Amino acid sequence: MGAVSLTKQNFESNINSGVTLVDFWAPWCPPCQVQLPIVNELADDLAGQATVAKVNVDEEIELAQQFGVRSIPTLLLFKDGKLAETMVGIEQKQALREKILGLLN
Repeated sequence: MGAVSLTKQNFESNINSGVTLVDFWAPWCPPCQVQLPIVNELADDLAGQATVAKVNVDEEIELAQQFGVRSIPTLLLFKDGKLAETMVGIEQKQALREKILGLLN
């Protein structure tokens, strides 16, 4: 199934409860193309435990600006609607998994 695509219309409802990882990306960004499969695998691996989502910055400029995204990929980690961590650049699957699991406990 992979990561959920978020827009400004469904963003808040998807991050409000539990742990959510959001990948801000663009289709023209080579590092984003490296990060996206990792994000999609995490979405499948952590289904039912955490939400893993993505935001296309070309389509959702307002969301990118709201969270100060200046470089992509940027990954934001939320717990119960509150920003817990910001990561810029490619993150490895195991490192992301550990951060998410750490917030679940």
